[in-house]
Amino acid sequence: MLSDDELLRYSRQILMPRFDVAGQEKLKSARVLVVGAGGLGCPVALYLGAAGVGRLTLVDDDAVEMANLQRQIGFDQDQLGQSKAEALAARILRINPLISVEAVNRRLDGEELARQVGQATLVVDCTDNFNTRFALNRACVAAKVPLVSGAAIRGEGQVSVYDQRVESSPCYHCLYPEQGNEDLTCSQAGVIAPLVGMIGSVQAMEAIKVISGVGAPLVGRLLILDAWEMQWREMKLARDPGCPVCSVST
Repeated sequence: MLSDDELLRYSRQILMPRFDVAGQEKLKSARVLVVGAGGLGCPVALYLGAAGVGRLTLVDDDAVEMANLQRQIGFDQDQLGQSKAEALAARILRINPLISVEAVNRRLDGEELARQVGQATLVVDCTDNFNTRFALNRACVAAKVPLVSGAAIRGEGQVSVYDQRVESSPCYHCLYPEQGNEDLTCSQAGVIAPLVGMIGSVQAMEAIKVISGVGAPLVGRLLILDAWEMQWREMKLARDPGCPVCSVST
């Protein structure tokens, strides 16, 4: 049940016939785990918090640095040295005090990662390293929790949704094998500031679609952006019948 304050705050979403009060109530009852509070995590968390996702858990073990401020829009000069997860949580609550935001300023692994994923309605991967992505994918496959994955570097980005509740959905491992992939970070290769906002916004939109059941999420599809040419491409993704992660979970 939405309060009068919530009906007013989210009125522009509720006005849409496809979304309506039912969609907003689904957002309110959802718990979203956002792993990574940097370039992608900032727009993802800010938009989901503003849109009314009832419970957000933000995970990041880094502190705000000067070089982050070029693109990580959840932070400002006064927050240098602060925990990213805690600073972003505080920012979201200043925008929308009607939701709950938990900050986890450490890495998740093992049983704690499995527990956090198992409690989530949906997970958003905003990380910048393959080890964490593969661990998140395994946990989401095991718990059958949808995973919205995004990546951005230089002037290129990509987004997809992996949802084991959908029979034909691949998992992240179907696309990227664990061997032969090396991390390339923004500190090494660079990144243009608006790119992370563009990819993060798409991730937030996909999360809302999956939670509300409105629209067609990017399940079985990889959306690729070349920001310098402003070209979006879509690739169809098939499930790998020999995948060591998702083929053994069914």
